[in-house]
Order: sequence, then structure tokens, then C-alpha cells
Amino acid sequence: MAPSRAQEVTDHGWAWVVLLAVVLSQGMTLGFPSCIGVFYKDIQASFQASDSDTSWFPSIVTAVLHAGGPVCSILVERYGCRVTVIIGGILAGVGMVSSSFAQTLIQLYVTAGFIAGLGLCLSFQAAITVLGYYFIRFRTLANSLASTGVSLGMALWPLMSQYLLDFVDWRGTFLIFGGVLLNCCVCGAVMRPIHSLPSSPKANVHPTPESRQNGNLSPPLASTSCFWTSMSSCSRLLQKYMAFDLLRHNKHYQIYTFGNICMVFGFVLNVYLVPYATASGIEESKAAMLLGIIGFINIFVRPVAGVISQMAFFKDRLYYLFCLAVMVNGASNLIAGLWDSYAALVLFCVAYSISMSFVGSLVFQVLMDIVGMERFASAFGLFTILESITILIGPPLAGLLVDFTGHYHYVFYVTAVIVCSAALFMGISGYLLQRKEAKVLGAAKLAPREALMSDHVKPEQDPQTPPEGKFIRSI
Repeated sequence: MAPSRAQEVTDHGWAWVVLLAVVLSQGMTLGFPSCIGVFYKDIQASFQASDSDTSWFPSIVTAVLHAGGPVCSILVERYGCRVTVIIGGILAGVGMVSSSFAQTLIQLYVTAGFIAGLGLCLSFQAAITVLGYYFIRFRTLANSLASTGVSLGMALWPLMSQYLLDFVDWRGTFLIFGGVLLNCCVCGAVMRPIHSLPSSPKANVHPTPESRQNGNLSPPLASTSCFWTSMSSCSRLLQKYMAFDLLRHNKHYQIYTFGNICMVFGFVLNVYLVPYATASGIEESKAAMLLGIIGFINIFVRPVAGVISQMAFFKDRLYYLFCLAVMVNGASNLIAGLWDSYAALVLFCVAYSISMSFVGSLVFQVLMDIVGMERFASAFGLFTILESITILIGPPLAGLLVDFTGHYHYVFYVTAVIVCSAALFMGISGYLLQRKEAKVLGAAKLAPREALMSDHVKPEQDPQTPPEGKFIRSI
């Protein structure tokens, strides 16, 4: 029997070209928010805004980047990953070009925040989804290699931002960035669909004559019935694209999602690291280099993290490796909080980037392992939209803390406590739940054996006296 087209493509051949496109798209999308801290003071001075008001801009960009998961899932379902990535590239480019003409912070929120953020989301999440179909055997390694694109973005975006800022202001830089982000369309064109990918709608939500004849839908004249039909359709769409059923019934998904919601409080450090360094008397170019250090270390460590996660020892322990990486990442924040010298901040960047390399390499793979590839798209959509709540309110809350105290140190202290607590919660809760499920599974396997032995009890035997074998097993 000849192999199918999907079997011919997965794990070799064109799949590696798609992986390269995913690497580049992740560098342009998920790596982009790392450079916003470079423009923080310039945007604040341009609009004469406070820290809390200015911090809404990076929080909106990052939140929409994560919250657009359901929209991305719908577009992937209808048009496929290739078209979705291209649409995202167009939106991101148009949003950044429009933001260069913004005259108020509100306009900046809409253009660079919502429009560009949604475009980044579509390109990023559709690329992650297509990777899950092109790789099966080497999926963990592919996810780790793809995450190196984020490292490239984190390394190059801040350096490019500081370089352009020396020649043009932030408006001119954003105009150039719009052209750069249009290259997501080129990456999307490479992602050829295979038959396993959803490229067309699987169901027609509009009433058909056959469905009316079968009594599945009421006639359109009954407004009440149409209302409840619409509500039922919306309910099915929410369940399909946002996986609320998993959030209600899958305890592993509950624990993992809640832990990650708390973990992303640490993302605010990308916004405040450069302002913190400049407030400590460090030059702006050297402060921007700190973000570059994080990115460059990620470039080399993320592939290593992928190789380590592929080892047989970690085959069933990826979840705990992820929790350990989150714990180290949270503890590293204390370094920057306790010491504000440039050497201490470099040490912080090293520890932060190494741990974040493992977190970034494993976060999507662990989610795939928990829910399975069949539910990954919908689980991923709900997962990211819940994360976006924390991402949205995190930087403004940190800005209020800075406005109230006048120091950036407390931001690092608070994030260290929250991230470490999230790691402990995920690790301990996941372990206890796994132990509980193992006991239930063991009891379920033992029950048929006991029933089988009870069938061999002789009729003349006293039913109140257990057989010898059964009595021994009960002990």
C-alpha cells in the first residue's frame, strides 16, 4: 500500500523547509515585544504620559498576541494555516505603519496594539499549529528548534531598534518595522497544506432544505427558535475553538493553564529591564544590549533544550522539567532585584535566558502531550486567551507599583515570588494528581481479576467465607 501524502511529508523533506519558515515567523512575531522596552522612554516623553499609561501599549500588544487564539483557530479551520499566516503578516505590517502616524496614546493602542498585535497572533499561532502536523516523530525537537526563532527575534529586534532610534525617532522606526513584518507573508507562502490540515469548513452552520425537512432546525419565521438555534451554534463554536470542556473536566489542563497564567507575570520584565537599567545609570546602548544578551543565549540554548528533552530519560518527565525551568526562571529575578550593577544584570540575563530557553521549548509540547494533537488548536486558543489576561494587566500593575514606590526593584521581587509559586503549584499539583490517577488505574486493573476469581468459587462454599486467594489479595 502506497504511503499517503501526509506520510511522505511529515518529519522529512518539505517539513524542514516549513520548520525554517516557522523559525523566521516566530522571530518576527513572538520576538517582537522584546524591543518595545527600547522605545518606552521615548514614547512616554512624546505623549507626556505616566508609567502606568505608557505600559498599556506593550501590554496590549502582548495580550492581543496571545488572546487572538480563537480567531486564529477559526481562520485555520476555514482557510488553512498558510492563508492565516499571510493575513497576519498583512495586519501586522499595516498596524505598525499606521502607528507611526499616531498622535495620541489611544491611537497607538489601536494601531500598534490591537491591529498589529492581532496580526502577530495570527502569524505566530498558525505557524505553531502547522508545525504539529508536519512533525510527528521529531515533534519535540521541531518545537524546540522553532522556538529558536523567538531567540533570534529577542536578540535582533532590540539591537535593530536601538540602531534605528539613533538615526530616526520611534515613529520612523515603527514605519520600517511595518515593512519588516510584511515578510511574514513570505513565510506563510512556504507552508503548503497537506490533507491532514484543516483547510475548509467541516460543517455548514447555515440551515439547508434537508435539515429543515428532517426537523433539525425550525423554520426561519419562528424568531424564538432562530434565537435558540443561534445560541446553540455559538455554544458549539465556543466549545470547538476554546475548549471549555477541557477546562471543566481535564484536571491536568486546569493545573497547567492556571500555572502558566501566573507564570506570565514574569513577562513584564521585558518591558522594564531597559528602563530599570537606565534609571540605575547605565547607558541606553548598554541597556538595550541586555535584551540582546537574552536573545543570543537563547539562540544556542534552545536547541540544546530540544536535544535534552528528546532524551529517553525525559520521555515521561517533560512536565517536571518544565516546572523546574519555571522555578529557576522565577528565582533569577532576585538577582536583578538585589543588585542593579551592570555585571549583576548581565548575570541575571544569563540565568533568565537559560531557564527561559527550556520554558519556551517545552511550553507548547507539554500542552500537546496533555490534550493531544486533535484538541491542541482549541486548547491552545483558550490557553493563550487566559494567559493574555495576565499579560494585559501585568505591565500596568507593575507601572503603578513603580509610580507608587519610585523604584523598579520591587517589580523584580514581586515577579520572583509569583513565578516561583506558579512552578511549585504546577509541580506539586501535577505530581499528586498523577499519583491519584495511578492508584485509580491500579484499582481498575485489579477489579476484573477479582471478579474472575469470584466466578470460580464453588457453589457449596459458604459465600461469607472468602476464598483463600481472594483473602490474601485483600490483605
